[in-house]
Amino acid sequence: MSDVSRFIDRTVPPSGTGCVECDRMGSWWLHLRRCAACGHVGCCDNSLNRHASAHFTETGHRIVQSFEPDEDWSWDYLDEQFFRGLELAPPSHHPLDQSVPGPAERVPGDWREQLGAT
Repeated sequence: MSDVSRFIDRTVPPSGTGCVECDRMGSWWLHLRRCAACGHVGCCDNSLNRHASAHFTETGHRIVQSFEPDEDWSWDYLDEQFFRGLELAPPSHHPLDQSVPGPAERVPGDWREQLGAT
């Protein structure tokens, strides 16, 4: 993995507790990812809308960190590599009472089918 420190701002907090774009459009997500450069919280590539990847494409912010409880991994979109141990400003995950997928009130009953899960 190349030196990615210039793509990380350890002081910026997450943009919220859920995917910014999904919240705006009234959609839902499976898992959340947090941009290490600006704090943007977007939905993962297994979600319908894939907003975290779209954020990388739009901004070039290449490092994301899982925004899920009990997960300590980050992903470099450019090098396509996982790594651990990145410490960012708190909080490090969405609220523990937030459903996965979420938010609960917007998750359809057929969410597995919508995601192509069997």
